[in-house]
Amino acid sequence: MTNKKKPSISRVYANVNKTKGEDYWDYEQTQLIWGHEINYKATQKIGRGKYSDVFSGSCLLNNKKCVIKVLKPVRKAKIKREIKILQNLYGGPNIIKLLDIVRDVETKIPSLIFNHVNNTYFRDLYPTFTDFDVRYYLYQTLKALEHAHKNGIIHRDVKPHNIMIDHSKKQLYLIDWGLAEFYHPNEGYSVRVASRYFKGPELLVGYKKYNYSLDIFSLGCTFAGMLFNHDIFFRGKDNEDQLVKISRVLGTHDLDEYLTKYNIKLENGFRKKIGTSSKKNWIKFINQKNKHLVSYEAFDLLERMLIYDHQERITAKQALNHHYFDPVKKYELKLKKRKKGKKK
Repeated sequence: MTNKKKPSISRVYANVNKTKGEDYWDYEQTQLIWGHEINYKATQKIGRGKYSDVFSGSCLLNNKKCVIKVLKPVRKAKIKREIKILQNLYGGPNIIKLLDIVRDVETKIPSLIFNHVNNTYFRDLYPTFTDFDVRYYLYQTLKALEHAHKNGIIHRDVKPHNIMIDHSKKQLYLIDWGLAEFYHPNEGYSVRVASRYFKGPELLVGYKKYNYSLDIFSLGCTFAGMLFNHDIFFRGKDNEDQLVKISRVLGTHDLDEYLTKYNIKLENGFRKKIGTSSKKNWIKFINQKNKHLVSYEAFDLLERMLIYDHQERITAKQALNHHYFDPVKKYELKLKKRKKGKKK
């Protein structure tokens, strides 16, 4: 794919990192201060990924449960980037807390220590959701993204697997910041990020000057899955087929406008493979299993998230102000008043 790229700068938080200064974003210059590995004990393997193995464990100093992410051999700069980003975002709403960084004395293999979350796997949890649950957890995820974006950071791997939910406590954490990156206007970024089913169109057409709005499309894919009771809404066999699957729902007219606007030329045969499709009405996806979750407000928000043109998508801040979340805001206000009442 080739493209003579039209300048494409984020509509929001474009110069955050410039304002904050090099010490904030230049992770390669970061000096890491390692904790002591003997303070932690891994008990059970709970996950594995391309870049790490994840264990549940405990801190031997206070007997508190924790999560230990043992990193696989990777460039030191990538490890520094993840740590720097987690440190910068520490304490932000619904963002997993990096409690410590340790390293094996002999192998020098680094591990990241996080707060423990009593998570339920999304394929088991999402089908049990009420309409309010979907609104509530989407709102909490948007809070985490808005905090990251206003601090100059793109997550670049938003998907259900990275959204930890303790349903009994109504707590959500956005995890796995290993692909996250600092946003600088006009910088070309790798398009080999995010998981296939949650990739934004910009990645699938090789457009490198993307921004925070990538996270919004990925979350839109997650939202569609929650709403229509599909664990995966766009299921492509490979990256090309992924864009085909998206075009079957969003139509090819807007795709062609997007390609023209940014002067993106698809490789031979790819555009032909996509064919021609009209835009589907969200009503077509309603069935007996999901009809209790759908609403006009849900469709309106989804429509604003799943837009080809990354410059036209709703921002995290705008999304948080959408009417779809009015019941969540009422609920949170009630909780606040209750807490204030207890303090008195």
